[in-house]
Amino acid sequence: MKIVSWNINGIRAIYKKIFLDWFKKENADIVCVQETKADEMQFPKDMREVVGYSFYCSPAKKKGYSGVAVWSNIKPENVTTSIENKLFDNEGRILRLDFKDFILFNIYFPNGGASEERLKYKIDFYDYFIAYLKQFKDKKVIICGDYNTAHFPIDLARPAQNENNSGFMPKERERFDKLVNAGFIDAFRYFNKEPGNYTWWDYKTAARSRNVGWRIDYFFVSKNAVKNLKSAEIESSTLGSDHCPILVNIF
Repeated sequence: MKIVSWNINGIRAIYKKIFLDWFKKENADIVCVQETKADEMQFPKDMREVVGYSFYCSPAKKKGYSGVAVWSNIKPENVTTSIENKLFDNEGRILRLDFKDFILFNIYFPNGGASEERLKYKIDFYDYFIAYLKQFKDKKVIICGDYNTAHFPIDLARPAQNENNSGFMPKERERFDKLVNAGFIDAFRYFNKEPGNYTWWDYKTAARSRNVGWRIDYFFVSKNAVKNLKSAEIESSTLGSDHCPILVNIF
């Protein structure tokens, strides 16, 4: 089973660029996207009705903001857009799909760079979500999306310069440690320990051409599903967003 995750930075722009051609070429079983900036009816019809796939989305209450969506050629037993907290549910950051053998979360974690208030919101989101996961300790769980944080120095090109910037602050990175301690592994690092592997590059500084990036998009997999993990990859050559797609082959 191939699962792909991609922060597309707006559905309208990427639709005009490459989305449907990329989707067809990818030939994934499940495609998860973040930062759609659209409600369901703002997705073009041919995106909502891809043959062979069921489509689900979770828009933010605020127009043109946040949002996640999933296409799946495997019918889930249940789909929810809630983690039982209105403070977090209202921003369109969550899609949970319950399948027979596993649970999949597509999450667009908050960005903490705008203000101290948003940084606190981000930390609170992490803490609440990690606590929320405890109820699934006997399930196989996959959590994909844009985490808006680089975990270790190897995960960004310039760690020393960013220690005081949101996305690499110690208190943000500590939440990754909590996720690991809760029984999850970073799927990409399970296979690849090399530096220079990033998933986001700043548009304004043309950082992608120089590979001055951050790895802030992840698949975390519960330890009881590690034996089912076949591969994990970063598709850094795929353009269309300031992020690139990531994927796992599992089960």
